[in-house]
Amino acid sequence: MRKFLKICLVLFLMVNIITAFHAYKFTHFYDRTESNLKSLEDHSGWNKARALLFGINALKQKINSTPDTVFQTVYLKSSTFPKLEAWYIPVKNPKGSICLFHGHGGTKSGVINEAIALRKMGYSTFLVDFRAHGNSEGNTCTIGFDESEEVKLAYDFMKGKGENNIILWGISMGAASISKAVNDYSIQPEKIILEMPFGSILEAAESRIKLMGLPAEPIATLVTFWGGVEHGFWAFNMKPSEYVKKIQCPVLIQWGKNDIRVTSHEINEIHNNITSAKQLVVYENAGHESLYKAEPAKWIAEVNSFLK
Repeated sequence: MRKFLKICLVLFLMVNIITAFHAYKFTHFYDRTESNLKSLEDHSGWNKARALLFGINALKQKINSTPDTVFQTVYLKSSTFPKLEAWYIPVKNPKGSICLFHGHGGTKSGVINEAIALRKMGYSTFLVDFRAHGNSEGNTCTIGFDESEEVKLAYDFMKGKGENNIILWGISMGAASISKAVNDYSIQPEKIILEMPFGSILEAAESRIKLMGLPAEPIATLVTFWGGVEHGFWAFNMKPSEYVKKIQCPVLIQWGKNDIRVTSHEINEIHNNITSAKQLVVYENAGHESLYKAEPAKWIAEVNSFLK
């Protein structure tokens, strides 16, 4: 019996150590160095085993394009983080201003196409690199928890310019960050567009684990627990599906039917929990990706109709 208990204890410790490593790697991005690139390209048996046991070093994505018109590079300073980089792209006689927030592992250059389309609709745009992404400083990401403050910083920047018609657009983690910013800081945008928002960090972890070909539970619960411990917050309370209850403005929710990261249950729960005017649009030919790139004509029509 004692031997059995010792084996159980060892297994328990090993599982927790492994999931703690995975939680760490999921919330950290590494600078692109020669050694990091070689590590990712090395397909040796040991590297495969190490990736399975301890996770993969995710590299910060480069800014691979810049706006096709005149823009201003802006630096934002938060109370909890040094410096964020953003692009302000004004238009003449704007109908309003739209702040755009990318997803986990993305950059502001990844939402340029959406910004171009919105500019053609008559809106100035403000594109932000979250902490640990693009040209912003740091290596630590909290999957929307602390990033919510960065949404408020962008909102305050536009308020400081005298803009009254501020619209928030976010994809995946960006959408989750917007929901938490409204909940925590009581910001009051005129409209919000949420694309593929996840319901909770736990559900996001479950999807990630399933994509690795592993059973979602109890691994996702442990990854969520350790991710919160490592960053100093109770991650199980990070629930955009609950945060949206505080939204008071019209909301457009958009989701791809083939999304393997965010389930229809999460989308429906978020939609049902919003008490203000709301609209849900499903893209039949899209997954967890840029809905604009997947179905541009539909995206332009739906967003343009919502903004009018």
